[in-house]
Parts: sequence; structure tokens; C-alpha cells
Amino acid sequence: MQFRLFLAVVWLGLTGFTAIVAARHGLDLFSIFFRDIAKGEWPGQFNADFTTLLALSGLWCAWRGKWSPLALFHGLIAFVGGGVALYATLLVLHVRHQGDMRKVLLGAQE
Repeated sequence: MQFRLFLAVVWLGLTGFTAIVAARHGLDLFSIFFRDIAKGEWPGQFNADFTTLLALSGLWCAWRGKWSPLALFHGLIAFVGGGVALYATLLVLHVRHQGDMRKVLLGAQE
């Protein structure tokens, strides 16, 4: 139950924060994101590190669904959507599989 509460709170907070930032600054995050990487400074290092975590998240979603077309689409959504997509995925799966983390993590691979 604590895991679901954590996921729900983090998802709500991150979704709300994302909405505020998008309303204030628009959706042109990619130019800022990659410009910081190109500068070779700490914000860019963080963005590069974060990109690899997004890639891992997307690959896990696609692998979990055995690379089906829907799983590949889910992986793309996870890569682009970041934590908002991943936390929602984990919350839905945790509820669907009644907390069985083996089923949550392995999906069709089980």
C-alpha cells in the first residue's frame, strides 16, 4: 500500500509541476535540454544521465511487452513522458497485479 501511495503522490506532484512549468515556459524543452548537454557543464551532465534512465525505462516497457507494437509504443511514451509515464505505468500495474511485483516487473516475460 505504501508503494502505491508513493507512486500516486509522486505522479500527482510531478504532473502538477510539469503543468506549471509548461504553462510558464511552453513545451520547447528539447532545445534547452540538448543545449545544456552541448555546453558540457553539470546541468548537461544531469540531462545526459537522465536521458539514459529514460532510455532504460522505455526499453523495459517494450521488453516487458515482448516488443509487440503496443509495447514499443508504450516504450516510446515512457521515454518521452519520463516519470509521469513511468509512475502511472507502475501504479496501474501494481493495482492490476494486486501488488505481485514479479508480474509488475516481468509482464509478458513471465
